[in-house]
Amino acid sequence: MWLKKLALINFKNYQEAGLELSPQVNAFTGDNGAGKTNLLDAVHYLSLCKSYFNPIDSQQIKGGADFFMVQGSFDKDGKEDVVSCSLKRNQKKQFRRNKKEYQRLADHIGLFPLVMISPYDVSIIIEGSEERRRFIDNVISQNDSYYLDELILYNKNLLNRNALLKTIAETGKYDPALLEILNEQLVASGNRIFDKRRQFMEEFIPVFHKHYSYLTGGAEEADLIYESPLLKEEFAALLKKTAERDRILERTSAGIHKDDLLFSVNGMPMKKFGSQGQQKSFLIALKLAQYSFLQEKKGYKPLLLLDDIFDKLDEKRIRKLMEMVSHDDFGQIFITDTNRERISEIFASIDCGLTIFEVDKGTIKYEADER
Repeated sequence: MWLKKLALINFKNYQEAGLELSPQVNAFTGDNGAGKTNLLDAVHYLSLCKSYFNPIDSQQIKGGADFFMVQGSFDKDGKEDVVSCSLKRNQKKQFRRNKKEYQRLADHIGLFPLVMISPYDVSIIIEGSEERRRFIDNVISQNDSYYLDELILYNKNLLNRNALLKTIAETGKYDPALLEILNEQLVASGNRIFDKRRQFMEEFIPVFHKHYSYLTGGAEEADLIYESPLLKEEFAALLKKTAERDRILERTSAGIHKDDLLFSVNGMPMKKFGSQGQQKSFLIALKLAQYSFLQEKKGYKPLLLLDDIFDKLDEKRIRKLMEMVSHDDFGQIFITDTNRERISEIFASIDCGLTIFEVDKGTIKYEADER
């Protein structure tokens, strides 16, 4: 699977742009602010129906315009699929595949799997557990079409239970029968999500270790541990144990919405003791493991987007990474970098097709096929 063509209208800093892409490596070079990352984000829209960086769709519309549109042509085993996403101000986003509009965006997720590595990913390490749960959910949902439905159902049940706890606190009226019903609903959806997460992590962690060891030449030992209150106790029993506490807090204090991932390097917490280079290597290994997992499950190669990844990586790790992703295990790749010469030099010694697009202030000024 690969993206053959990409077209943009009024998307971010682009008034209009069209690209014919290589099935191998596509590099976007240019100064900061030129629009390189915006091209990657357009590709992300086509795969996952949303921006990687900003959840507010209307803010993707170019200043002064009334709408934006992103369109791409995918080649999947010789069959072409045309995917488009458009939004008019104050209207609902429209997402189409071969001119047919989706009723549910969730039906599109996973058809054209994608993995993106960006400097923004550091939030997975330094921010709260919500970012790490979002990472898990993103990977699983691209492989399991029902997983998003389970998440929506769980969050709805959680909202209802929290609303009841708040009502109990405000009115003093306790309805144990209603609370028990909400507990059962929350447990049912929560257990299904927990089972999927636990199974995923059992497969994912060994793949992560393999990629991190390769990137670092085995010089460091990193670890990744899935943490969930349901690993220690049944969800139903947990809700009974925390019932009084929940009434005081007016919210549900235990459940899969408290799941987390623990990251470490050489036995120490990555967040506190990992250098910037170690953190970046950890994140890259995490995303490459995501790529390997999706490839195995889908049976074809996802798109790989690498946004400004060379900063804070030494030359040895950069070369190892590029050799790895240029191998046959990986498919179409998109890279951004401010340094055109660096891109050319890195790939000069690697037997891989490279097409460079030079970006300047929202326009594609120059394109060269260097194969």
